[in-house]
Amino acid sequence: MLVILCVFMMMAVVLFAERSGIQYTEKNRKVAYLDREEVVTEQTAVKSLTKTCLVIRNSADEASEQAWTQFQQIFKDMKVGTDVVDLQSDSVIPDYDEYETVVVLLSDISPLKEKLLELCDWVSEGGNALFAMTLQKTAYTSIIEQKLGIISSGYENTVVDSIYFEPDFMLGGGQAYEITDPYDSAWSVQLSEQAKVHAQVEDENGQPVIWENQYGKGKFVVDNFGLYEKAVRGFYAASYSLLTDVGIYPVINGSAFYLDDFPSPVPNGDGTYVKRDYEMSISNFYMNVWWPDMLELASDHGIRYTGVMIENYGDATDGTIEKQKDTKRFEYFGNMLLHQGGELGYHGYNHQPLSLPNTDYGDVLPYDTWKNQSAMKKAVKELVRFGDKIFPSTSMSVYVPPSNVLSAEGRRMLAEDFPQIRTIASNYFTGEFAYVQEFEVAEDGIVEQPRIISGAIIDSYMKMAALSELNMHFVNSHFIHPDDLLDEDRGAALVWEKLKGNLSDYMDWLDDSAPSLRQLTGSELSGAIQRYGAVTFTKTVTDQEIRLELDNFYDEVYFMVRINEGTPGDVSGGKLTHLTGNLYLLKAKEPTVTIEKTE
Repeated sequence: MLVILCVFMMMAVVLFAERSGIQYTEKNRKVAYLDREEVVTEQTAVKSLTKTCLVIRNSADEASEQAWTQFQQIFKDMKVGTDVVDLQSDSVIPDYDEYETVVVLLSDISPLKEKLLELCDWVSEGGNALFAMTLQKTAYTSIIEQKLGIISSGYENTVVDSIYFEPDFMLGGGQAYEITDPYDSAWSVQLSEQAKVHAQVEDENGQPVIWENQYGKGKFVVDNFGLYEKAVRGFYAASYSLLTDVGIYPVINGSAFYLDDFPSPVPNGDGTYVKRDYEMSISNFYMNVWWPDMLELASDHGIRYTGVMIENYGDATDGTIEKQKDTKRFEYFGNMLLHQGGELGYHGYNHQPLSLPNTDYGDVLPYDTWKNQSAMKKAVKELVRFGDKIFPSTSMSVYVPPSNVLSAEGRRMLAEDFPQIRTIASNYFTGEFAYVQEFEVAEDGIVEQPRIISGAIIDSYMKMAALSELNMHFVNSHFIHPDDLLDEDRGAALVWEKLKGNLSDYMDWLDDSAPSLRQLTGSELSGAIQRYGAVTFTKTVTDQEIRLELDNFYDEVYFMVRINEGTPGDVSGGKLTHLTGNLYLLKAKEPTVTIEKTE
């Protein structure tokens, strides 16, 4: 009740300020952009990595190729230097002693022949190996399965319809996560009591899908869930961190919630359900119900929204510009968002993506293309002018493509002609015409900041992806449109109270799973991405301490640290926060960080 009262008091204050001609200015950012000239891109940073991991793959095998596609990015983001052997073209496997870890991306390990037993001997002497793909039952598998912690196995596989993660293994663990389009992807095995299981099918008593087994002085880790896609990268990162005495990799540490098409004119759409449930016009519903509810959610969870603005919903793409004259709605909602601690960015002059006639949307998207480059540029210039006029004390730097669609020509134009745009926030996953991104800084200095999940119907796939990204990049990025309530495909028929409950449940899950996750705006998250992408590190582990020497360090950066052997003590040059089990979040404040070991 108190929160609701505060929300309405804020609305009254903003309404008074608006009518008095007062403009709110944005608050100081928690994480500022680095200068373009100073930033080392991830692409450049990884060139200096020491090759500590040997990857064995087979390009003739489709599943191995799928796995390698994901592991290439996983290793790049974790800052793991690799040498890669392709059994299809390479006849020689290097000496395992040259590496700290070996990752085997093979289902059929028969082609390794005698090198398989050499790998086992190497692990026995202190090496660390990850079998990252579901293994096939063969004569060669039978030779080594006891070394992997397996006491019996069959030729059949088990359907992986959900995965339960142990609470001390991953953030968000302690529950099962449903798998979309499951199939029989897990090898049916029974493990010895010595093997330590980290994830199972369905519940804590199900078929093991991630486990580790000590073998001699070294360790095997086995991934047995058989999914090789972007939405599960964090599961592999967590598995890899089980290898060696200390597993460590840089993370972003940030959560951003976007409001696309906000502020904007009154959204077009079918107000049937709004009328049915609230007996209000669309405009009154957004002002009196939706926005107060969104502010209440933000207050409950410490969220500061990033709203990206649409000037109008016209369809003109010929370069004709019609300036928005009714600015009251923009001023009201925009100033409230700024007062709440949020941030404003760009979405579009209208809702037509920046694409030229060489793009054919067909029947997939209901959009027109721009007549030419000049028309496209005029539209963005008008959007920038409009934003500067309405919010003169606010610097906008984040651009979200309409419907997450952005052509190569549009992307190039933004970089060349609009230097105030420092961030493009689009899609993490593929979709028709979608501008798909990784978390990185592009060579032209623009920060690529993908959004992971969307809307208020958080389905099983989104939940799995959110879990994965908490453990891969320690990041959350979500967007929602105000006009979701006008579209049945986005949940209009479910009633806003139900959709609001879904959002609240997701935010609760995020708070419970990752209480150390920073709530950031779009530009702040980009500042964090710049720092995460640039940093590389050298790790030295002794009986007394864990020592990190950082390169491309600016002011602060975060790492996931899994301490598999020993207990951490005092920290110099940073701060260590316990997350779960033997997993910690390290905030590095200096280029040299030392973690004492107490045992």
